[in-house]
Amino acid sequence: MTAFVLVGGAFTGGWLWDGVAERLRAAGAEVHPVTLDAAPGAGLGTHAEELTALVDRIDGPDVVLVGHDYGIHPVLAAAGRRADRVARVVYVAAGLPQDGDPALLLVRDETVRARLGHDTTPLPAPRGGEWARWGSLEGLTGEDLDRLDRLGVPQPARTLTEPLRLDGALERVPAAAVMCTADGPDLDAVEMMVRTGPVSLRKLAGPGYAFFELAAGHWPMLSHPAELTGLLLRAAAGEGRRLTLGEEQPSYETLEFLLPTREIPCERHGRVDVYAPDGEERRPAVLFVHGGPVDAGRVPTPRDTPFYRGYARHLAGLGAVGAVVDHRLHALTDYGRAAGDVAEAVEALRSHPRVDPDRIALWIFSGGGLLAAHWLAAPPPWLRCLALSYPVLAAPPGWETVESRFRPAEAVAGSGALPLVLVRAGREHPAFAATVEEFLAAAGKHGADVETVDVPEGRHGFEALDRTDASREAVDRAVRAVLHRVTGGR
Repeated sequence: MTAFVLVGGAFTGGWLWDGVAERLRAAGAEVHPVTLDAAPGAGLGTHAEELTALVDRIDGPDVVLVGHDYGIHPVLAAAGRRADRVARVVYVAAGLPQDGDPALLLVRDETVRARLGHDTTPLPAPRGGEWARWGSLEGLTGEDLDRLDRLGVPQPARTLTEPLRLDGALERVPAAAVMCTADGPDLDAVEMMVRTGPVSLRKLAGPGYAFFELAAGHWPMLSHPAELTGLLLRAAAGEGRRLTLGEEQPSYETLEFLLPTREIPCERHGRVDVYAPDGEERRPAVLFVHGGPVDAGRVPTPRDTPFYRGYARHLAGLGAVGAVVDHRLHALTDYGRAAGDVAEAVEALRSHPRVDPDRIALWIFSGGGLLAAHWLAAPPPWLRCLALSYPVLAAPPGWETVESRFRPAEAVAGSGALPLVLVRAGREHPAFAATVEEFLAAAGKHGADVETVDVPEGRHGFEALDRTDASREAVDRAVRAVLHRVTGGR
């Protein structure tokens, strides 16, 4: 007999699962809806110990641990400690925390994240519409919300701030995820991130991971108990869609830049690499800002790849100073830190003896696009151009933890006369393409100066994936458009 251990998110208890538990028992399963310790001093470690002790008390051979939202953190900790007893872990409307991550990293409400940086008192349970700060209310009835209000309890602060400690044995435990598509990304978006995102996500394409979609909000156990029950039973049986990495793709980490470049020496200044043309006079400069998130330990780092070296050297060969910054965008909650790195890089570049500090352009790629918001909202007079290549310009599904100040589609209202060069890939990932369309609609409304360079058959990262004449022409056109603006047409 399969024994399901059901662990809900913050502020909730075993009561959250009543409708699912009833149906699982009717299907012949053993069910343990869990109410974790809500004492003010309880922490993530407390909850992990509770679940571990519960697993030890269950006699059945197949224990399936189900974690919703915050609940996935103690579930993963317990599964690692009892890998020989846990048959499967199931994520429900939950993130993918790694060893060392506090649950706070996945909290969407940035006011809560800021508060828990200095306040260790329990978080009061939301009331009414406040629950939407923790996830989509799609499908919930007034009765469901009343129940959340009536039964919700304060969440101990340490449950969200203590780092998750994972035993290496967790890798032996199969996992399944129920993706609630009204609350986050669908499977196509997840598969795209697995193929093109941080290397740490590649494991999700392994045989030990399965996925399901459910057209529900953040609390499917309330809005869709029958459908969720069916998916949990299928997950326990080893069903579900497997993700694939697809055919091996070229990598910008290894391929040479698609345009010829001169061998211009690099000057390294902290996080910034500078490539200056010959001569002593001050030149306009372009700072290239990579995308992300990228793994913190990835080698080579972006500035050491032929891709970004090539862009910078190409600009230097055309008479401008090219520079590349390695910023620390390692997670969706790192945009603030990355923005600080970029701002420091800009100031370092402007103070360089070969750079004209009043003629600077920023060129931002991919997921780094959200960093453009600051420069769009209040462009300084020395910023002569902002270029964006296949960028993310609003928060796509699953990126809700990004701080609200990083929304270029909103910030473009303040861009004024700042020239913008937007490079669009015709075969862009749909979730990213939607953010570009949102941005362009806002840019048109506010009269922003946008020149688009389209690559109709290009993919995200077309310079590496589609090394065609059309790609080369698009890069050449974009480079010349940026140079024209940063030099003032000279």
